[in-house]
Amino acid sequence: MNRQHLQYKGYEVAPAAQPLPNGLYAANLTIEKANATPQHAYSFDALDYFFDEEHALAYAFRWGRLWIDNQQ
Repeated sequence: MNRQHLQYKGYEVAPAAQPLPNGLYAANLTIEKANATPQHAYSFDALDYFFDEEHALAYAFRWGRLWIDNQQ
């Protein structure tokens, strides 16, 4: 699974593209408030499915930014 970590408005955003047996990629996402004690992470699996790994990663990050914007 390809995973990268990005910062957005005080959150650590980790989109991931999980390859599936059918050739698609599931867009997964973990969001964690930076410097929060105790640590609390939100995890979202299979937000949508894509033929391309890069599209899955981009969608998960975009979805995470929208989620964060709605929390503030």
